[in-house]
Amino acid sequence: MTAQPRRGWAVWTEGIPAQTLLDMPPDLSKKVVNFLSALALEVGGAIDRDRRPPGDPMDDLGARYSLQIGGEPIVFEYVVLPELREIRVPVLVWFR
Repeated sequence: MTAQPRRGWAVWTEGIPAQTLLDMPPDLSKKVVNFLSALALEVGGAIDRDRRPPGDPMDDLGARYSLQIGGEPIVFEYVVLPELREIRVPVLVWFR
């Protein structure tokens, strides 16, 4: 019997953050989506190696973090869900 390969990590945005992305100019929205996609891979790599993911911890469990996208007026929070190999973005703030 062969072991199933581990699938990669994904990012999922909740309703309001998703709407915020849709309200942004297309070039900024694309940058944010690309950043979040790369972040999922970075977070996954950190978790898979028992390291702390990027960002400022927001709880004692090491499950919720905040981060600002460098050079952009975007701050967001994400939650790490290792059992799903996913990060979720419940809060995304765009300073217009």
